[in-house]
Amino acid sequence: MNIALSLTPLISLIAGILILVMPRLLNYIVAIYLIVIGLIGLFGGR
Repeated sequence: MNIALSLTPLISLIAGILILVMPRLLNYIVAIYLIVIGLIGLFGGR
């Protein structure tokens, strides 16, 4: 059984869990998420 896991949903899941656990991290998590998504978009995730 092959499970193909994309990077974007995994990052979103981790960010969501961290925000639930530590709401003060929201600004940092959103900033890091946007930077990572931007880099993936520029350099192509695959």
